[in-house]
Amino acid sequence: MSVGAALPDGVRTQSVGPDAAAAPSAPARVSRVLRGTRGRGNPGKRRRRIAYLYLAPALSVYTLFVALPWVHTVWLSFYTWDGVTLGTWDGLGNYRGVFTDPTMLAALEHALGFIVFFSFLPIAIGLPLAAVIGAAGGKRRYPVSRAVLFLPQVVPLVAVGVMWRWMYAQNGLVNQILGAVGLGSVTRAWLGDFTWAYVAVGLVGTWVMTGLTLVVFQAGIQKIDTSLYEAARIDGAGPVREFFAVTLPGLRADIGVALTVTVIAALASFDVVYVTTGGGPGTSTIVPGVLIYQLAFTDGRVGAACALAVVLSALIALIVLAIGRLVREKP
Repeated sequence: MSVGAALPDGVRTQSVGPDAAAAPSAPARVSRVLRGTRGRGNPGKRRRRIAYLYLAPALSVYTLFVALPWVHTVWLSFYTWDGVTLGTWDGLGNYRGVFTDPTMLAALEHALGFIVFFSFLPIAIGLPLAAVIGAAGGKRRYPVSRAVLFLPQVVPLVAVGVMWRWMYAQNGLVNQILGAVGLGSVTRAWLGDFTWAYVAVGLVGTWVMTGLTLVVFQAGIQKIDTSLYEAARIDGAGPVREFFAVTLPGLRADIGVALTVTVIAALASFDVVYVTTGGGPGTSTIVPGVLIYQLAFTDGRVGAACALAVVLSALIALIVLAIGRLVREKP
């Protein structure tokens, strides 16, 4: 029943009840306003204007807090500046330093190497785990296992670093377990060892990222059409063949998402490395994130730190674009 129907014509401005369902939505009202102010025009252009209206707040925040600081960083990278006194123009000098300074080159190499630990290993572990724990058509979903594996993602990385620093210590849990199984001869202070510190920190990244990849792949498996699994079983496919014939192709886009997120985490790693080793011993675990911090806030080489940050940003953008092209599905 419409209340507005019982009112005089002059005050019949609002209806309540079933007729309210026909009231225009917010986007429709915005569209009507634009149509009234600009005439009929091109419908496609009108829709784009409405889309820009909705995107404007997010674009404003992104421009203010991401784009403009990045442009300022590029500008500072051309100066020799200690962060306090007046800087001097250095042109491309800081960029030449990035590709000739042994410490900076080592940091970039370590970041690229961390892709194995932060990305490849978690994906290799997460894929079969997701297939076993949450395969389509499975009767058990193992919620406790998923929660335990995803736990590192909800714990602050600083806390993760502190915990693993204790576990890797000379009298820590890792050495206690090795001693208990008869491998006491290989125990050592893992984070202080020039040979094993890099691997030890990398395995922390594997532990952190595995839960993330597991959740991404489980969500992807639930979107795969179950009739594909039924058809595979009718053809006599076992779990392994089912995984390679149905699950893996169906997760192509999800693998791309997981690869992108974990690669960025590897190249931009800072928290875990800074808390566990600080880049040491020597420079055996130094990464760009830690080195940028040291250059800018300890050594007073802001321009060099900005140049390294710009190179790292470009490297991340190139790798992410390459991943996007690799995993893009052909029409």
